[in-house]
This record gives sequence, structure tokens and C-alpha cells, in this order.
Amino acid sequence: MPRPWATRALHSLLFCLCLSSRLQQAAPLALDPCSAYISLNEPWRNTDHHFNETRDKPMCDNHLDGEWYRFTGMAGDAMPTFCIPENHCGTHAPIWLNGSHPSESDGIVQRHACASFNENCCLWNTTVDIKACPGGYYVYRLMKPRVCFHAYCGHFYDICDMMDCQGACLDATDCTCGAGTMLGPDGQTCLDENECEHNNGGCSEVCVNLKNSYRCECGVGRILGKDGKTCEEIEGCHNNNGGCSHTCTEVGTRYQCQCPRGLILAEDNHTCQVPVLCKSSSIEVAVPKDLVGGLELFLSNSSCRGVSNGTHVNINFTLKTCGTVVDVVSDKIIASNLVTGMPKQTPGSNGDIIIRTSKLLIPITCEFPRTYVITEGYVPNLKNTPLEIMGRNKGTFPFALEIFKDKDFDEPYRETLPVLKLRDSLYFGIEPLMRVNGLESMVESCFATPSSKIDEMLKYYLIQDG
Repeated sequence: MPRPWATRALHSLLFCLCLSSRLQQAAPLALDPCSAYISLNEPWRNTDHHFNETRDKPMCDNHLDGEWYRFTGMAGDAMPTFCIPENHCGTHAPIWLNGSHPSESDGIVQRHACASFNENCCLWNTTVDIKACPGGYYVYRLMKPRVCFHAYCGHFYDICDMMDCQGACLDATDCTCGAGTMLGPDGQTCLDENECEHNNGGCSEVCVNLKNSYRCECGVGRILGKDGKTCEEIEGCHNNNGGCSHTCTEVGTRYQCQCPRGLILAEDNHTCQVPVLCKSSSIEVAVPKDLVGGLELFLSNSSCRGVSNGTHVNINFTLKTCGTVVDVVSDKIIASNLVTGMPKQTPGSNGDIIIRTSKLLIPITCEFPRTYVITEGYVPNLKNTPLEIMGRNKGTFPFALEIFKDKDFDEPYRETLPVLKLRDSLYFGIEPLMRVNGLESMVESCFATPSSKIDEMLKYYLIQDG
């Protein structure tokens, strides 16, 4: 007669740990944002304001913190809903609304917002809450941008032409707008129509909304066909440099992308990126000296600066320091920061005079999985963690798992596995070796198997479904 399972040695324990974000927010006050907002009226916010790199210092909205705002005065009357080129709105990377404005009956809605840089209309993105107010204007809940230099744009929308109106142009039914625009809630303003919201504008891949128009774009390694909407594979270096960010080399009937010394090819096999090493204890960035030139590199927190070793400028930081932003997105934990290159200050400037503004901005992203599977006796070895070194890299969070002899959790089982009798208690402890503010670990499930095989049909669940 076989012995009860509880009298056997527990050879294997499997724990699934799910890391989730822990948000602590104060209860919101019951105030209508249409009457409780902050005005943004700076003239440099307007889309017509071109940022002059040789004269102006780029602006950054790092003082915004989730309040409700309204664009007024010379800033404009609403956020633009079309792509704004870089070096507008008083900054390097202007933020525009990638979606249509709501109607008053929609209440508070959420839309995506994009920051443009390096000819990419949506290099960074965030979300914005919007409400259409009875007075014919909009209010926006704007979050602090993850990195500088980002700033939210305002725009003056056109008023409908009197020739288009029947009467005094005061009633929405009496006024019409031109192609690519739609009538706003005040019955007089012609807002841009976002064609990309309808069937992706007919584009096979990426649709980018423009002022009163739109355009289709393709992913890396592909190019638009003759119809301007369908994407086709690039067949050689003669066509758009093969889609390579740097050097394209013909190899027989095929081609391949190559990177300058010190850079590496990303997963798309077309884009050259700065090497990044993602670990739970630190993030290490090595920027080639040839790329840096005479610039000084620093992170979102400007007190964190690069150190040159002769061939590279190295920047090391952790998930807790230097302005690193940690977000939970789907099944991943994403840590991001921004390396900025600025000219070194001239002697005697006291830190407040900059000769010119550089365009060297390197977004750094590390991805960590949210779910981990570990077994009894598991000790993570960071040196052997498989990592792909690239601008957007991946890593893991290590955990320690130990089984203890009593409820005081003082004496763990070290050399031999525990042998339990019926009604005996088993105490186990799981502890993350790296703690990050805003994240907590949860044991989602825990089971024992009669043998060392995890995939056995017979499982004894200690914890199930959290």
C-alpha cells in the first residue's frame, strides 16, 4: 500500500510569481474639469513657433503632473491632432494628439498622444484624457513626460469662411468646413479630421495624420508601393538604402545592413543601436566616443552623467535612480530613460549659457517579464543570464526561494530536502533580490509533485489562483 503523499519527500516545488504595479492614488475631488483647470498660454507652445537651436533653450513639461489644463491665449485653442515636426512648440520633441477630439456628449475620453523626433511622428507615446466643455473648448489631463525635451503643443484652428455659411455662421447647421476638417463644438471652428481613425486611412501598415490630410508609412525594411498605401519588400541597397539606418552592402543577390564601429544591429536587422546591458541591479549603456564627439551625456536626471574610458562614454544607473521610469505594460515591466547629449558649457558660464543645442537623444529601454517560474533551490546566476545587447534590451528580476523549518523563518533547510508527516507544516519564503518602488510580488500558484518532474499529471496545490 503506497504511503500518503504527505509522508514523502517533496522533491519539487513550482512557484509562478506575477509582478504587478501598485498604484496609490488619492480619491479625486468631484470637480468638473471644465471649470477647474489650469491655463497654458505660453506663445512658444503654438505649432507656428519654430524652435531655433542656435538661440533658444528647449522647453520641457516636467512640471506637469496629471492636472486638467486648457490651451488659451497665444498658445492656441486646442491640441493639434496631426503630426508636428520636431523643433516646434518650443522644444525638440513636440507632443500632439493622435486621435480626434470628443463631442460634449462623450464626456471624458482617453486618446493617445505622440512626440515627434528624428522624422518619426510617434517616437514616444503617452495617453491624454480629454473633455469637450459647454463653452466650445476642450480641457486635457496632461501627465508629466517621461523624458525631456518634450512639451505639449497648442494650435489655432481655422474659423469657417463666411462664404461657406448661410447667415451669420453662428449655427452648426449653417457652416461647413473644407476637405480634411470637421466642425468643432463651438459651431465655428474647423478641426482637423483624423483620417487614420477610419480603416487606418486605407494604409496597409502605418497611417500618420497630417494637417488636413494623412500619409501612409511602412515598417523597417519595406517601402510604399505605387498606390501610396501598400507596403512592399525592399529588394536591394539601391532602393531607400535597403531600409538600413547606416550602411547597406550588396552580398550576391541579397543585401545586408551594417553598423559603424561601436554600434550594433537591432532585432529588425536594419537599425543600428547603442549597446545596452539590462540587469535587475543596473542598466549599462556604452556610447561610442565617435558618436559623442564633444558632447556631454546625461540622463533624465542631469546629475547622472557619462564617464569616458577612451573609446566609449559609459553610463550606469539602476531602476531606482537617474529619473528612470518603470511601467507595467501587458505582460512586461518596462524601464526607460533618455540619454541626452549637450555641448559642454564654456568657462565662466556658471552653467546657464549653452552655445548650441544638440540633437543627440538616445532612448534607453529595458524589458523584464512579469511572470517567473522558479523551483526549490533555485539561485539565479546573473552572469549567465541570456541577454541580447541592443538599444532596446531584455533582462530578468532574480528571486530567492527558501524552505524554513518553523514559522519564525530563521532556519532554512539547506543540505537535505524536508520529509514531512501528516499534519506537519511547511514554511517557505520568496523574496525579490531587487526591490523597485511601485512594484510588488505575488505568489500566483504553488504546487508540489511526487518526483522532480514539474510536468507530472499529479500535482498537490498549496496555493492556486493567488
